[in-house]
Amino acid sequence: MSITTRTKRRTAGSAAVAAASFLLLAGAGILAAPTAFAGVPGGTSAADRNSDFNGDGYSDLLSGVPEGTVDGKEGAGYVTVQYGAPNGIGTNSTVPKGRVQLVSQSTKGVPGTSETGDHFGQAVATGDLDGDGYDDAVIGTPGEDEGTVEDAGRVTVVHGSANGLDTGRTATVAAAAPAEGARFGHAVAAARFTGDIVGDQLVVLDQKAGLHVFTYHAGVLRQVGTPQSTGHTLQAAYLTTGDYDSDGFADLVVSGYSPDDDYTKGWSAYYTGGAEGLRYGRDLHGGLGSASGDINGDGYDDLVVGQLSAVDEAAGDAEAPGGLVGVYYGGEDGPAGTDGPGTAPQWWSQNSPGVPGAGERDDSWGNDLSVADADGDGFADVAVGAPGEDADGEAGAGAVWLLRGAQEGLTGTGAQSFDQNTPGIPGATEAGDGWGAQVRLIDTDGDGRAELVAAAPDENAGDGAVWLLPASGKGLLAEGSRSYGAAALGGSAHGAHFGSVIDE
Repeated sequence: MSITTRTKRRTAGSAAVAAASFLLLAGAGILAAPTAFAGVPGGTSAADRNSDFNGDGYSDLLSGVPEGTVDGKEGAGYVTVQYGAPNGIGTNSTVPKGRVQLVSQSTKGVPGTSETGDHFGQAVATGDLDGDGYDDAVIGTPGEDEGTVEDAGRVTVVHGSANGLDTGRTATVAAAAPAEGARFGHAVAAARFTGDIVGDQLVVLDQKAGLHVFTYHAGVLRQVGTPQSTGHTLQAAYLTTGDYDSDGFADLVVSGYSPDDDYTKGWSAYYTGGAEGLRYGRDLHGGLGSASGDINGDGYDDLVVGQLSAVDEAAGDAEAPGGLVGVYYGGEDGPAGTDGPGTAPQWWSQNSPGVPGAGERDDSWGNDLSVADADGDGFADVAVGAPGEDADGEAGAGAVWLLRGAQEGLTGTGAQSFDQNTPGIPGATEAGDGWGAQVRLIDTDGDGRAELVAAAPDENAGDGAVWLLPASGKGLLAEGSRSYGAAALGGSAHGAHFGSVIDE
């Protein structure tokens, strides 16, 4: 598969805004090296996703604010960390010390300097890169200049510790040959893709040279290879990981659009992890939002992908003008469609049985996705963001759905939908808010049920806001939900589009 990359803000009705091409040659895999999934002390399994920076057993929430202002520099960017606890994450800066943290290139110990347009936090990921038992934060800064090379891009790692992210222990990597407009770090991922290593592996995507893979060796992050592929030309924007064949190694999915079909359909490239490192497997239909988890409880991660266009009748999307969500179920051969490997997934839309609402053009249903167990029944559920959805007559107000996992797979039975006019949810629907542009299911209080984080980056004239909906044995709850903005966490709010980047 030859791949081209582009950046894209996930907002209602948005298409990619910049593109540049590069070629990944066919054939070879990469050198064996480490990986990164969220780790806890002593844990480095491929399925470990709890994003625990301080090793206390509670999941922490990492968010990027790439358009945030730092030291008067617009778009310099920063990230926020909300630490999990028995009562969940803190949503304001007055919670007990250590529960909320803000990191930027102006933070002491963090490499670089906050500059206009750096977009620190445009991409974020977590994983135990150095193998010390604490997850680390991976932060992409695609607008970073390298000397006189503009927008070459850079990635920063802030290591975890018993006290959370330690800005006195950081690492930074860039492309070996920085190129103008490469935007190295506009997508990042971390997972245990191979064995015989200490810590986890880091994958970085840029717009000129493709995928870069790094591992720690003698205390230093070093590039160890480049996954290569054949197939569709792909303008890639997203990286997703999961253990789809249940072999103990994480696999990688690279998603985006293809110029081969005039950017009308999403596509994904599947790379399988193993003793020899990442190797290209096959192409998959779908590829806007993407997420992974075990929906049917069979021990294999399943892949969920978004498809906003509705023009491919062969893929089954002629009746879904508002967007589609495809489910590839994991198995011995990795993620497979309804008729086996290489075939179309199980498609879902607002027109599917049991799913509330009806698909309408520009809903962007499936623009962002998250997979985790919201009701504690042992089956992962799927949160679906539709930032273009009209709500109570307000165009593009946005909405979010929860579809349930079950032994037979994803089901419309018990499906839920929410918007800002749902009783119990703070605020009110307004045109263009884009509620649901980012969604995340995450269990921050350790009760075995994942709460919903839903973002509206265009709320309040572009300041942005995030909502937290609690979970129960019956699913998500509107009652008891709360919302907050960047200022509540100590960040600059004006024009920050807070909620535009949330770690999955």
